[in-house]
Amino acid sequence: RVPLVESGGGSVDSGGSLTLSCETSGYTDGAYILGWFRQATGAEREGVAAIASTGETTYADPVKGRFTVSQDNAKMRVYLQMNSLKPEDTALYYCAARSGSYMYYAFWPSEYPYWGQGTQVTVSS
Repeated sequence: RVPLVESGGGSVDSGGSLTLSCETSGYTDGAYILGWFRQATGAEREGVAAIASTGETTYADPVKGRFTVSQDNAKMRVYLQMNSLKPEDTALYYCAARSGSYMYYAFWPSEYPYWGQGTQVTVSS
């Protein structure tokens, strides 16, 4: 079992910023991909951003230019810096982990065996 623990969610006004953090204890050895997903009420879970052990990153089109994913291997954490937040960014945000570094399936939830419990982000207009 790989513990993934998200934190940093909250409520902000449109245009505001938040930084999410995910503890990734036990999953930063070898080749891996750490992904951020979100799920709005009544919607499918969707990929937001991902970072591989190589440092390669990828972003979903709705967040490009606004969100930045990074990792601190020494602290075993991955971060999601979210700027210029919009009401449509409101969702429960999850971090997830999988082995390998091939990013083609980075936004396929079914490819990730390990998930955190989620942290709520609410953006009001």
